Amino acid sequence: MEQEPFGYGEGEEIDRINSGASRPMESRMYQHRHFPGMVRQKAYIFDGMGNYYTKEWDLTEGIGNEFCWYHVELPRGNQKLSQSAQYLIDVLCPPLKLQDILSLVSNGPFCGHVDGALVFRVNSHGLPCSNFTFRIAARVTQNSVITVSSGRVPRLGFSPMGHSLLSEIPSVESPLNDRGEPKEGSGIVIREHVLEFLLTMNHSEEADNPVPRSVSNLLVHIVDTHMDHLQDVLTKMEIELDSVELELDKGGFALKKQMLDDRRFPKMLLNLQRLLQAIAHGEQVFPRVKEKCASKDWFALEDVNALEELVGRLRRLKDNVGFMVNRVTAIQAGLDSWQSEQINKKLYYLSFLSIIFLPLSIITGVFGMNVGGVPWTGQRDPELKDGFRNVMFLCLAMLFLILLCFICPYLYTRFLAWQRRRDMKRSWSFNKKSFLRTVGVQAQGRNGYLRI
Repeated sequence: MEQEPFGYGEGEEIDRINSGASRPMESRMYQHRHFPGMVRQKAYIFDGMGNYYTKEWDLTEGIGNEFCWYHVELPRGNQKLSQSAQYLIDVLCPPLKLQDILSLVSNGPFCGHVDGALVFRVNSHGLPCSNFTFRIAARVTQNSVITVSSGRVPRLGFSPMGHSLLSEIPSVESPLNDRGEPKEGSGIVIREHVLEFLLTMNHSEEADNPVPRSVSNLLVHIVDTHMDHLQDVLTKMEIELDSVELELDKGGFALKKQMLDDRRFPKMLLNLQRLLQAIAHGEQVFPRVKEKCASKDWFALEDVNALEELVGRLRRLKDNVGFMVNRVTAIQAGLDSWQSEQINKKLYYLSFLSIIFLPLSIITGVFGMNVGGVPWTGQRDPELKDGFRNVMFLCLAMLFLILLCFICPYLYTRFLAWQRRRDMKRSWSFNKKSFLRTVGVQAQGRNGYLRI
């Protein structure tokens, strides 16, 4: 069964509610589609005055102050990298060439000029279906931007504010209580899993999302939403780790054993390493993007400063991931220590049991020797008829001596602790009497009043 990626199903439902109804964008392609419906496409045109409109998918550039944005969402599945490249070829070629498409879909960090356009990508390695595989690539020119992402990136697109999910107070619909019955006066209904998704985000779905007035504003918006996506995943992991720590505090033997068997924390460490890899790719790419954009005359200076702030935010995000790694490592070390204690306790019980049977094994070894002169072995002699009883007494005596060797240090430690407490109590009692005697003498000398 294919794993549903983080935030993908919730994002589709948010887009559906925000738009008020399902409004498919008109898409007119002049060539035959080999993979129809496999990717999601969004096309916008901006007039440079704070307004935007959806447009047909023709991959044309804007004229004058106008600029266009074409966004492709690749499906999150178990397809190979070559299959993702075929999807892009299907929707971007022509006018893009194969070299442009391969620079967008390849793995690893990259920033450079390809066929006269600025191309950068922060595609992390791993299966596309994983929640910790982040892919975002962009091809930037003066009047157009083409972006490719794996799955939905929250807050990346634009939607009308009039039909917002958050503009009214919704009624939460729980899956346990959902029986398909209509609710009177419910208004906007929000599902419980969508509400949980919104709570894991460090931003609102539509707040702080102004319409860009230039390509530089749009580029800053794309990088900012990518940072928010990374932060959302880290916030979800922090919430999950907090709940796990609370369960560990309240749980007992069965819960800890289950977590060790499921290898929950090693898997969490592996996911954090993948997240750290995606952040490291951003640290390599985004400073170079800032340097290359600073040399463009159409890139605004305030947007260069905004990119610099986003690079600093990325470094702080890396520090937070390091803190999470330390927390998970500490919890895993505590569980390993607990498991070692359980093993040592079982070994202690086993060794104690072997100590109980040690005298018997010694006696049987001695009396099992095939030599003459062993006492109490002549059972035919009437004087030695109680030989078995004497052997049992000897076993009990040896067991008593062994237990005494174990108990004496414990009793000696308890005796020393009792003696120390008695000395401390005696010293405190003596000091108390001396203090009261001194206070009484001073109070008598000052007519019953104690000088403070």
